[in-house]
Amino acid sequence: MNHVLEPAASISLVRREVVGLPAYDPGADPDEVARVSGTGRVIKLSNNESPFGVSPAVAEAVRLRLADGFSRYPDPTGRRLAEAIGRKLAVPADHVVLGNGSENILELLCQAVLDPGDLVTTQAPGFSLHEIFPRMMGARVEKVPVTAGFGFAAAAWRDALAAGPKLVFLANPCNPTGAILDVGELERVVADTPESALLVLDEAYCEFARPDPEYPDGLAVLRGQDRPWIVLRTFSKAYGLAGIRVGFGVASDAGLVHALNRVRTPYNVNQLAQDAAVAALGDHTHLAETVRRTRLELARVTDRLRGAGFGVAQSSANFVFIDTDTGSDRVAKELHRAGIIVKAWREPGYETFIRASLSTPEENDVFVSCLTEICAKGKR
Repeated sequence: MNHVLEPAASISLVRREVVGLPAYDPGADPDEVARVSGTGRVIKLSNNESPFGVSPAVAEAVRLRLADGFSRYPDPTGRRLAEAIGRKLAVPADHVVLGNGSENILELLCQAVLDPGDLVTTQAPGFSLHEIFPRMMGARVEKVPVTAGFGFAAAAWRDALAAGPKLVFLANPCNPTGAILDVGELERVVADTPESALLVLDEAYCEFARPDPEYPDGLAVLRGQDRPWIVLRTFSKAYGLAGIRVGFGVASDAGLVHALNRVRTPYNVNQLAQDAAVAALGDHTHLAETVRRTRLELARVTDRLRGAGFGVAQSSANFVFIDTDTGSDRVAKELHRAGIIVKAWREPGYETFIRASLSTPEENDVFVSCLTEICAKGKR
C-alpha cells in the first residue's frame, strides 16, 4: 500500500538550515511578463546576460558537437578546457576546477569547507548565493556594508576579518553595485584575511572591468600568497554562454581542486559547454567587441539616468544599480506592465534599488524612458 506524505510530514524530514533558507530570485518569468504586458516583446534586464551573442567560433563548435551527437557522457575531468584555461592564464591545469557556472563552484566550496557554526564573511549589498550556500551548510554569515558611496569600507572589513572567518567571499566587481576594489584595497583584504581562512575572489564580471586602470588582476595579487585562495570566473557574462552554464575557478593549489572534485558530480559540465568555452577562449576579437559595446552603453545609460535625477552607483560591470526613491517591488511590477524585467533589490537598506542589465542601445532607451515615467508618476 502506497502512503502519500502530507506536506507537514515531508517538511519534518528537511534539515532546519534548509527550511529557513531565503530563496534565490532569478527575476520574473519572461512568458508571464509577456502575458501581463501584452506588448509582444519583453526586454529582459534581470540576469546580467550579454545581448551581443556568442562568438562565431562558439557557433561552429556547437554545430560540430551537434553533428557528433550526445549519446556519450562528457569528459568528467574537462581536461581540454582546463588546459586551455591554464594556457591562457599561465596556471597549471590541475589548479583549475570547472563548474556548471561559477555559482556551482561556490556551492562546492561550501560543501567541501564549511562545518555547522563556521563563520563566513561577505559584503552587503551582495550576491545572494554568497549567503544562501553557507547557510545551507549551517554556517553563520556576516555581511560587511559598503560605504555611503558604494565604496570599500576598509575599517569594517578589517574588523570583520579579525573575527576569524573560515571562508571569505569577495566579489570584484561587486554584484549588485558594479563597484570595484583597486589594487591597494584588494591587497589590504588579503593582508587582513587570516591565513586559516579560504579567500574566494569572485570575478564573474572581470572582463568588463579590466579596461579600468584601477582594476586589479586578482590572480596577480594572489599568486605569491602562501595561503589558500581561489579566483572564480564565468563564461556566462562577457562570453555570452549563460544558457549552457560553464564557469571555472583557479585555486592556490591542486589539493583544493582535488577536494572540490570529491564533492562535485562527475559530469557537472556538459560536453557542449566544454566545447563552447574552449572556442570562446580563443576568440579575443569577439570578447573585446562585447566589452567595448557594453562599456559605451554603461557610460551612456548612467549619464541618462543621472540626468533624469536617479542615484546610480558607479559601475564597472554590465549592469547598473539604481535608487528609484520608492519601493523597488512596485517599480519592478510597473516595468513588467511595459514588458521590461529588472531585479528588484530587497536587502535591508536597499529596498528602493533595482539592478538592471545593459542591453542594446534601443532596449536601454526604452528602459530609461519607462523607468523615468513610472517614477515621476509615483511622485505626483
